[in-house]
Amino acid sequence: MTAEAASVYPSLENRPIKGTICLFDVDGTLTPARRTVSPEMLELLSRLRHKCAIGFVGGSDLAKQQEQLGTSSIPVTSLFDFCFAENGLTAYRMGKPLSSNSFIQWLGEEKYQKLVNFTLRYLSDLTLPKKRGTFIEFRNGMINISPIGRNASLEERNEFEAYDKIHNVRKNLVEALKKEFPDYGLTYSIGGQISFDVFPTGWDKTYCLRHIEAEKDISGIEYKTIHFFGDKSFPGGNDYEIFSDERTIGHAVNGPEDTMKLLKELFQL
Repeated sequence: MTAEAASVYPSLENRPIKGTICLFDVDGTLTPARRTVSPEMLELLSRLRHKCAIGFVGGSDLAKQQEQLGTSSIPVTSLFDFCFAENGLTAYRMGKPLSSNSFIQWLGEEKYQKLVNFTLRYLSDLTLPKKRGTFIEFRNGMINISPIGRNASLEERNEFEAYDKIHNVRKNLVEALKKEFPDYGLTYSIGGQISFDVFPTGWDKTYCLRHIEAEKDISGIEYKTIHFFGDKSFPGGNDYEIFSDERTIGHAVNGPEDTMKLLKELFQL
């Protein structure tokens, strides 16, 4: 199936719109938030793929994107020329994996343990309305730190969020970490109700652009025009860095319908 699907499209070198790629955020851009893609969107992307290269860049892992964009018989890696899961730490080009990276590989065990030990010591001295479990969640591209613990119930999450607004628990811990590890090259991002993410600086969605730039060494194609479509393109949103990067032409959208409308206008589809 994959080989057949790929053979339908001109090779990357022979796409009619030269040196151009369209990159898409997934949630809220290609699909309704946390839902699956529509047949209309897939059909439009297929038409676009006959004209230029296409790829998605999402913060989740590949399994989540397979769930939202692929089907049981169609691998998501066959639907796009480039697939960038976890902002590109896990990457596929024409259905084949590219070199990957991970938080632990990048930071190293010794520094990682110092970070973890400091955080756990800090949290052990805190008294909060509630404490539950999983204070540090280890992920491929980052760690997620939660003072109350990720096992908190919805009610407990709401309670912590209200408490945190007054007492700045997360903000103070972030400040302490920045002070303790100033040379670690880490970015701290407070989001949601109960936690914050810690990841290497630059490991936002712009990370995937290194794979796009590497294409000139693989096929000789230099992607001078990189369109990016995303719904969280405001400061603090997880599309903001790539949306405002000087290497991309950013398009802010407010849902899949909006994305489709823009694509039809831009590429006469």
